[in-house]
Amino acid sequence: MLSWAVTFLVIGLIAGVLGVSGVAGTATHIAYVLFVVFLILAAIGMVMGKRPPVA
Repeated sequence: MLSWAVTFLVIGLIAGVLGVSGVAGTATHIAYVLFVVFLILAAIGMVMGKRPPVA
């Protein structure tokens, strides 16, 4: 998921340089959402991974 966020961020930056503001804004927003979802899932994974095994 982090790789998709980076991909959309690069697309947004390239579109911004080329002056396509609609595509740049959309791609940047998608990158932001994917990054936030990645952070939430990573935090949940860290918390759930540290629990002792249930016997």
